Amino acid sequence: MLIIGSHVGFKADQLLGSVKEAISYGANTFMFYTGAPQNTRRSELNDRLTIQALELMKDNNIDINNVICHAPYIVNPASNDSDKHEFAINFIKNELDRCDRLGVKNMVLHPGSAVNESREEAISNIIDTLNKVFESDNTCNILLETMAGKGNEMGITTEELKQVIDSVNHERLGVCIDTCHLNDAGYDLNEFDEYLSNFDKLIGIDKIKCVHVNDSKNVIASHKDRHENIGYGTIGFDTLLKVVYNTKLENIPKILETPYTGEDVNDETRIYPPYKFEIDMIRSKTFNNNLHSDIKKYYE
Repeated sequence: MLIIGSHVGFKADQLLGSVKEAISYGANTFMFYTGAPQNTRRSELNDRLTIQALELMKDNNIDINNVICHAPYIVNPASNDSDKHEFAINFIKNELDRCDRLGVKNMVLHPGSAVNESREEAISNIIDTLNKVFESDNTCNILLETMAGKGNEMGITTEELKQVIDSVNHERLGVCIDTCHLNDAGYDLNEFDEYLSNFDKLIGIDKIKCVHVNDSKNVIASHKDRHENIGYGTIGFDTLLKVVYNTKLENIPKILETPYTGEDVNDETRIYPPYKFEIDMIRSKTFNNNLHSDIKKYYE
């Protein structure tokens, strides 16, 4: 079964609003942040809203086991700074607590960046962070995301992820692969089966628990990380379909993080989510040449 959704909001009505937004896109899963992705400020969870959200999910055939949380970008598990390192450990633990309370089973985490340190030191810090996080009694998994290699990002190769996973060696540690990041890191998605075979040999394909499906604005190995709408970037629609429908990744949630589309109208910027239309394209396996105009017509 195709399990597909997108990034959705988590605002005043929290998980309930996330579910409603996902349903409006025709999705059967979704990904959310429990607060803004750019900061670590978090509001108190409302259990009443969570219960309502879980009931609405059941009514609409959305399995909580397929829902993904994403940790904020600002947390750096690779940091060599003692205060930032300690903060990352404590914040990740708290975020896992929030996931457990919401009933979410998987949280995506960026491995972090090597700032004023070698890549070897950064890997050691990631390992230390995760080992200390897993000392807690949380039940939510952590999925390290494959990265594009922008700046000093860690986790840009399967080999780097293997180093971390082998040293942490915890059943709750997995991987989230991102198609844009893989392309920008230098992996040719036209050879995706070869990538998966190598991943299986080094890490084990069972560790892949989520796929971020994004086209890329950049040529392969650009190390820039700029997402594009499905079929409108350098990866292309047919190649992305082969990733989404790869039988080795069947029953793994596929999450869209593609950019909103829009324009400036009388000094007012109007932007709209593309996800309803991109999910339709993927389900029908038919590329929409009029994606942006169709989105505009629908929301206006």
